[in-house]
Amino acid sequence: MTPRRDIAAMLLTTFLTWMGQRTTAVALPLVALAETGSPWTTGLVGGAVGLPMLTSAWWARELRQRLTTGRALAGVLAVQVAGLLVVPVAAVLGTVGSVHLAATGLITGCATAVGAPAQRALLADICDRLGAGVAARMLAWQDFAHRSTMILAPPLAGWAITASGPFHLLWAEAAGVGLGAAVLLTVGGDAPAAPGEREVTAARGGGKAGAPTTAEGGEAEAPALRHVLARHPEIRRAVTMSGVGGLVWFAFTLGLAILGAETGRPGLLISAGMTGYGAGSLVGALLAPALVPRLPALATMATGWIILGTAFVALPAVTSSLALIACLAAAGGFAMPLGIGSMNRLITVRIDGAERRAAFAAESLVHDGAVSLGLLAGGAVIGLAGAGPTLVVAGAAQVAVGVLAGPWLVRVPAREPVRSAL
Repeated sequence: MTPRRDIAAMLLTTFLTWMGQRTTAVALPLVALAETGSPWTTGLVGGAVGLPMLTSAWWARELRQRLTTGRALAGVLAVQVAGLLVVPVAAVLGTVGSVHLAATGLITGCATAVGAPAQRALLADICDRLGAGVAARMLAWQDFAHRSTMILAPPLAGWAITASGPFHLLWAEAAGVGLGAAVLLTVGGDAPAAPGEREVTAARGGGKAGAPTTAEGGEAEAPALRHVLARHPEIRRAVTMSGVGGLVWFAFTLGLAILGAETGRPGLLISAGMTGYGAGSLVGALLAPALVPRLPALATMATGWIILGTAFVALPAVTSSLALIACLAAAGGFAMPLGIGSMNRLITVRIDGAERRAAFAAESLVHDGAVSLGLLAGGAVIGLAGAGPTLVVAGAAQVAVGVLAGPWLVRVPAREPVRSAL
């Protein structure tokens, strides 16, 4: 396949897998509750998924460097399909229990921990063949494909559950991921650079700063995640902002849900917030491919977290108006794809090869791990401090990290020239 067809195949894979995941997310808690009769099992899969992610810095270090072709990633998705089939097959047999739910979470968590960042790295590698700036734009389109499923999947899942119950939707994610694996089989890997190509690229301003090399001059294999972040201050700052944002995300989801219950409107506040956030993020994702290459990367990301944090701080003051809640959430949602696109641009412009794969893995580990930890402790935090104060503190934390990690107060140390101004 040509690079453009490879790119189209990878974007299609993203859409298929996320459509399946979001439809199953609606049905799985209902099936778990019906089959086990225990409310705590409804979150067991999500909790088990987080364990492989949090430990992937150790067990996945060598493995992620082998995931450089479509076939290798298709194999990862095949493992994920096997994990996703545990619960529906057990449901057919009438034996769904906590062991099956935990097994599904652990298997799919392992596949997701290595597969998700590897897909972004492979897409960027393919885009490098088409010129500077293409990787950032295509990663922004990949984010749009992901975010479009936020709008499409929930109503489709609701209609399917109403029509035939939740059981059939358990197969949806396995089917979506299976189709995605089939599509990835058609995708090649990044072709090795021709002799002298890297030197020509560097002469044009395309060299990557700080890439580790072996004694023979080749690129070192399997760099540790912490070493990659230490070598690249801008990427380290971007990952830090992403981690803080993930850690306090619970304040938005759980906080609005609890505020709604406390004000006698259960479900309404969180519905307004999530609808506004989803709509705003979809618009931002649609514009990101055009805007991200033109904006300063670190400043754009920091501004996005400041906007979202400000929205968090203001939300407790406008709980009487669903429209204002939706508007504030939409403003924060709009800024997020631009920030994520800017972080992807930093990674694709600054580094390549093994370090690029490690950087994407580090961002995924820090953000997703922080989200898991936040959700785990979020209920207790809100119970102690209250939903309103928690939202305010969470918002202030995002504003603070945006100001401190942005390029304004503490300048980033100068690096070697890169392909384009950041």
